[in-house]
Amino acid sequence: MAQHTTAQQFEGFHDLLMRSREQIARAAALAPEDSAPHVVELWTALGLGYSHDQLRSLWSLITERAPHHYAAHYAALQYWCAKWRGSEDLAREFAARAAASAPRGALLTLLPLIWWYEHKDDDARSGDYRTAALIAQVDAALEDVAAAPADHPRLPEARHLLAWFLVKQKRHTAALEQFLLVDGYVDALPWRYHTHPQAVHCAAREIAVRRTRKETLKVRRPQS
Repeated sequence: MAQHTTAQQFEGFHDLLMRSREQIARAAALAPEDSAPHVVELWTALGLGYSHDQLRSLWSLITERAPHHYAAHYAALQYWCAKWRGSEDLAREFAARAAASAPRGALLTLLPLIWWYEHKDDDARSGDYRTAALIAQVDAALEDVAAAPADHPRLPEARHLLAWFLVKQKRHTAALEQFLLVDGYVDALPWRYHTHPQAVHCAAREIAVRRTRKETLKVRRPQS
């Protein structure tokens, strides 16, 4: 955390970011059609505080090469978040545009959910998770996940975030389906934002298990 970081450590971090730009430029020169160096630079941009115009120029280089790159969109969304270099509105607009323009299976419908989690989750009440708009966004993400290739590298992350929202929306059976597909891995949103990610993950999973069992027994109980 920033309050536990010394001036010397900040200086070293800044120096590392500056030197990373040299390596990124070298990689881009060696593989001019590859988006990867520019995607890496998004994190440098966040750390060094690129201006909005600088970020948009970098973003153009990426989207020319890989218009629906999930990791690039995730990094750029972090830049546009209010906690970093943007605002709640700028981040929401970025996420909505990306989700609307991407083909099914690209997982970019997760971006509006990430935006919501980044800006709303801390102060949200129970009913805030069950608005018609947020339910529709979760449904769109579920369809996107179902259409994604089984080997999509970001599919586990998507399932974890969906499991969180589905638990919050009291859609316990659907949440349990997602948990069962990724159980044992917790280095993803939302768990990794917590001091004890395993505990938060297990608590949410336990809710999904108990409520699903209860709902299943209720359905199976013979009518008197």
